[in-house]
Amino acid sequence: MENSKMIEVNHVSMRFNLSKEKHESLKEYLLAAVKGKLQFDEFYALRDVSLEVEKGDFYGLVGLNGSGKSTLLKVIAGVYKPSAGSVTVRGSIAPLIELGAGFDMDLTARENIYLNGTVLGLTPRYISEKFDEIVDFSELRDFLDVPLKNYSSGMVSRIAFAIATITKPDVLIADEILSVGDFLFQEKCEKRMKELMAGGTTVLLVSHSIEQVERMCNKVTWLERGRVRMAGDVRTVCEAYKALDQGTEAGT
Repeated sequence: MENSKMIEVNHVSMRFNLSKEKHESLKEYLLAAVKGKLQFDEFYALRDVSLEVEKGDFYGLVGLNGSGKSTLLKVIAGVYKPSAGSVTVRGSIAPLIELGAGFDMDLTARENIYLNGTVLGLTPRYISEKFDEIVDFSELRDFLDVPLKNYSSGMVSRIAFAIATITKPDVLIADEILSVGDFLFQEKCEKRMKELMAGGTTVLLVSHSIEQVERMCNKVTWLERGRVRMAGDVRTVCEAYKALDQGTEAGT
């Protein structure tokens, strides 16, 4: 029997060590390290987080800044190894986490489409076949031979989104992906994600827009200071989250 769970996060914690002292120079830091006098504060970005994403889910993660949402996506994508617990992802994964991380800003958009596509595991031949589709989706054909350092962050994100979603991954992980660009382009991105889902892709989305989560997701986990505060169907969790948000605003 095929396992319908695409992502399983089991009791995951993520601990970071933060240096307590401020060292004026690298030399001072290294001397302290050699003498064993470096002191660290332990910071837990995630504490005992568990969740399951089923095949076909459009799963949302909500929470205030610093709640651990982006850290959790990076653990699931394999960027971070958890300090405790385990993560299982079934199938191919397309992480839209740090858009443009695989770009060289001195190269043109045309060159970067091949560079970034290769980083994502696409062959040059496949990229050539899909090149026009990528460019048309990004709406940046007039700027193809301009170095990326002259692009706005929104333009870079358009290219990155177009490349990463040209394939049909089993799992798409997106961090604030739809907060870039204008309203019409956001609509276009939402439509592309729904098309991927119709083709069997499971989506995990972090968004600051609670309206977007309500509109697109069927399940949600609410993170607060690295812990799961609430998880369940989109309506129940979002209503509770909005009530807290309004209460916080009323109290300020």
